[in-house]
Amino acid sequence: MVDAAAAGGAKEGMDMIKLENINKYFGELHVLKDVNLEVKEGEKLVIIGPSGSGKSTTVRCMNFLEEPSGGHVYIDGEELTHRNKTQLVRRTTSMVFQQFNLYPHMSVLKNLTLAPMKLHHKSRAEAEELAYHYLDVVGLREKAHVYPTTLSGGQQQRIAIARALCMQSKIILFDEPTSALDPETIQEVLDVMIKLAKENITMVVVTHEMGFARQVADRVVFMADGQILEEGTPDEFFENPQNERLKTFLGKIIRK
Repeated sequence: MVDAAAAGGAKEGMDMIKLENINKYFGELHVLKDVNLEVKEGEKLVIIGPSGSGKSTTVRCMNFLEEPSGGHVYIDGEELTHRNKTQLVRRTTSMVFQQFNLYPHMSVLKNLTLAPMKLHHKSRAEAEELAYHYLDVVGLREKAHVYPTTLSGGQQQRIAIARALCMQSKIILFDEPTSALDPETIQEVLDVMIKLAKENITMVVVTHEMGFARQVADRVVFMADGQILEEGTPDEFFENPQNERLKTFLGKIIRK
C-alpha cells in the first residue's frame, strides 16, 4: 500500500520529475517555451494560470501523452524517451483526467482491477484487495459493483483517483480534476486529494482551486503564455507575489 509518511514542506530528496528546456509546438503554435521544472520526491506541486497558458500541456509532457518538440524529461532519474515511454510511465506514473475516462461497460471494481492485472500481472485476488483498499480511501466501497454511469460526477472522479492509486505509482498527475464537476461535488473530490497529500506520493496538480493550493501545496507555479513566470511556497505566492501578471491573475481569481 501507499507509504503513509506525512509530507510536510518541500522535499530535499531526489528529483522525481525534471523538465529541461521543454518546448512544444502544435503546428505553428508555440505552446511551451523553454520550460524548466523540478519536482522532488513526495512533493505536492500545484500549477495555476489562465486558460491557454500551457499548464495541461506541461503535465501531459511529464508522461509523454504529449511528446515535447524539444528538451528533455526525466522521471525517477531516467530520461523519458519515445522508446521507453510505455515501460517507464507504467512503472512510475498515474494520471487523473478532467473527464474521468472510466470504462462505462465495466463495473467500478473491474475498472480498478484491469490495469493491475494486465500491466502489473497481479492475480485477481491481489488486484481486488487493492481495489477495495482504495475504494475505502475514497469512501466508495459500496459502489464496487455498480457501473460508472450510475454515479455522480464527483463519485466518478473519486473512482478515477482510486484507479490511479491502484497502480501504486510514485507519481500521480492531476489535470484539472474538478473542472468538469458541478460546484456541489467539487469539495468531495478535493477532500480526497487533501487526504492523499498526507501520503508520501509525488503529486502534480493543475487546478483553479486556490484554497486547495494554499492548503496542500509545498510549492505553487504560475504559468502564462507557455512559460513559468513565478513559483514559491503558498505563503510567498499568495501573500507577496512579485510578477505583475500573477498579481493581476490572483486579483481576478480571489475576488471570485
